[in-house]
Amino acid sequence: RDSQQADIEHLSRWKKWKRTSSKSLKKVLSEVKGLSSYLVLWQHDIHSIEGKFGTGIQSYFSFLRFLVLLNFIIFILMFSFVTLPTIISKYGILNNTIANISPKNIEDACTIYEPSDNKGLVYFYTYIQDLFSGTGVLEVTSLFYGYYTIDAVWISIMRYNLPFAYLLATFAYLALSLLWIIERSVSGFKQKLVHDADPFQSYCNKVFAGWDFGITDPSAARLKHCSLRWELQTDLQEEKLKQKIAERTMKEKLRIYSLRIFINIIVIAILSGCFYSIYRATVFSQENSNDINSANFVVSLLVQYLPSIVIVLANFISSLLFSFLITFEDYTPSFEIKLTLVRCVFVRLANIGVLLFSLWSQISDCGSDKCKPCGYNYKHYPCWETDVGQEMYKLMIFDFIVILAMLLFVDFPRKFLVSHFSCKLIQWFGEQEFGISDSVLEIVYGQTICWIGTFFSPLLPAIATIKYFIIFYIKKIRLIHTCKPEAKPVRASSSKFFFLVVLLIGLILSFIPVGVSIARIPSSKACGPFRNFNTSWEVVPDTILHFPTGLQQLLFGMASEAFAVPFFVLVCIVMFYFIALAEAHKPVVEQLKEQLVLVRFDPVY
Repeated sequence: RDSQQADIEHLSRWKKWKRTSSKSLKKVLSEVKGLSSYLVLWQHDIHSIEGKFGTGIQSYFSFLRFLVLLNFIIFILMFSFVTLPTIISKYGILNNTIANISPKNIEDACTIYEPSDNKGLVYFYTYIQDLFSGTGVLEVTSLFYGYYTIDAVWISIMRYNLPFAYLLATFAYLALSLLWIIERSVSGFKQKLVHDADPFQSYCNKVFAGWDFGITDPSAARLKHCSLRWELQTDLQEEKLKQKIAERTMKEKLRIYSLRIFINIIVIAILSGCFYSIYRATVFSQENSNDINSANFVVSLLVQYLPSIVIVLANFISSLLFSFLITFEDYTPSFEIKLTLVRCVFVRLANIGVLLFSLWSQISDCGSDKCKPCGYNYKHYPCWETDVGQEMYKLMIFDFIVILAMLLFVDFPRKFLVSHFSCKLIQWFGEQEFGISDSVLEIVYGQTICWIGTFFSPLLPAIATIKYFIIFYIKKIRLIHTCKPEAKPVRASSSKFFFLVVLLIGLILSFIPVGVSIARIPSSKACGPFRNFNTSWEVVPDTILHFPTGLQQLLFGMASEAFAVPFFVLVCIVMFYFIALAEAHKPVVEQLKEQLVLVRFDPVY
């Protein structure tokens, strides 16, 4: 510093002013950056959680914040390009044209849609039922697909094609979610790759760099000690198990493989039972929801929520059974956790698929020529997209009710009993553990519902944003006041990557029902922006036909096999190039590792 001050004395006034201004600007920018951290959502709360409970639990709350931001951006996208133009047009602020049904090959019966909007005198609890089921008043609002009947909005001389915008907004929110998840998962993948590269390196990382210096709470420090001890014990146990596996006789191998095959058959039977139960519950609910006396409020609501209740029970029972069965399969502890989670993820996401399949089977039920005029069961489902949107809405609401009910009716009473009663049975149950993996599965399940349901209910992301915002505080209260952290926590570096991989699986699976609804199932002729088209996808070629001839030829050329085949070959060549590059780097990496070993023994080297 003295040397720099001496140098400054010999500088000109201009250079002194320039250096002083540069320092002042850096200081101002640093202060602004510090202040901007207060604008980041839940920054202080997440830092506080990290200090008290470590980075593993902190990564879950950061993941929850990411989903709040993602859903908020999806809501802004859908509202700006779909909902706002429709609302403005319906109130006559802009000129608009209504989608007119072409009379060719379409009977008048296909265009009849009379939603029950509770006209006249109704019971007061009917509005509560509508709020929970998305029927009545809510059915005719901008929350659901059937509200969007505008074909085009004219802004001055520019024509805004709402059906095309609706489809593009759907593709945009799916693409945005995919790119954002991949971008966030890259850093986690690198950490996991380094961690899994060398067992010895992993051991050294735990011993010399395993401490979490963000911890400020003594109880959290004790928890971190237990966590490190458990990880070291797990590593030693896995090494022993690997040695035991290597020494197995042929008879022992035959026994364990037979047992695993038998247990997997049981797992398949459990999955089949869950799927069949959901299918029957959905069919029963759809067939009887309109037949139940509306005056019997509770029964009517139970029938409408029957598929959601069965799905929650199937998720809960199957996860307990999978955790019990995995203990007999003789896997390593880390693989046990991964396999159980994979099974739980599959059953949760597959249950949503079965629900949609059950709905589609009812929509496409063409017995006795029910679908002949319209291509779908128009008598029971005149606006089937709204019906699917209502099911997704009910799943979203019921999922939130279950999470809230667990806090109020399970966690708080259990904490009270453990704290105030010394009964051995109560103390044996103990406090509820804050399971990070189970909590992640809950919100990934809810997010998958949101991705699927946004096409049928464009404002569903707004509900998801509010839901996850409240869940953050529910989980925070649950963590601090009613639960204790897991005795065997998930590693923070791998947990971030795991959360995003599970979320990516949910996103990829959500592509299937949305894609099938757009490309395969006939669109409703009585509601929605696509009622002029046989399927929602037909709006794309119809819109392209209105483009200039040169642009039409370019787009149709890009969609042809003459473009697709060379493009696929080029992508394969680029992929093989990067694979070859990675293989070429492997010997260099091994050589550098050997040199690092030599440095330990010969500092001069």
